[in-house]
Amino acid sequence: MPDLPAIYVLNGPNLNLLGVREPEIYGRDTLADIEARCVTVAGDAATVVFRQSNHEGLLVDWIQEAREKARALIINPAAYSHTSVALLDAIKTLNIPVIELHLSNPATREAYRHHSYVSEVATGVIAGFGAHGYELAVQAALNRIRERG
Repeated sequence: MPDLPAIYVLNGPNLNLLGVREPEIYGRDTLADIEARCVTVAGDAATVVFRQSNHEGLLVDWIQEAREKARALIINPAAYSHTSVALLDAIKTLNIPVIELHLSNPATREAYRHHSYVSEVATGVIAGFGAHGYELAVQAALNRIRERG
């Protein structure tokens, strides 16, 4: 049986606190709950590599790793969406679908959240659907992988 394609799901700063940090905005699901749902949605079609870091450089390292190992990248860059040219530059090196994901809808929040460097190079953006957005992102990634053959 051939190796399953890998979908990298990378999560930025403070997402390790999901379920307790501002649940009125981000929901009550934990990151572990979300990871379990991503794995379920991927089923036997793909392997999910699910990671979180509060450190920008580590996220860059994982994006670079995805260049060689992933068939799609889902990234919730959190606050780094609005500040990180380093993430932008790393993502620009990829030749795989990139889905930017946000639990809330940044366009309806503070003005400084309205611009995302990641959106400039993402294949698509999913925002405002809470934890369910991750499931939508995995489905979208699977569709893109199938389209690419």
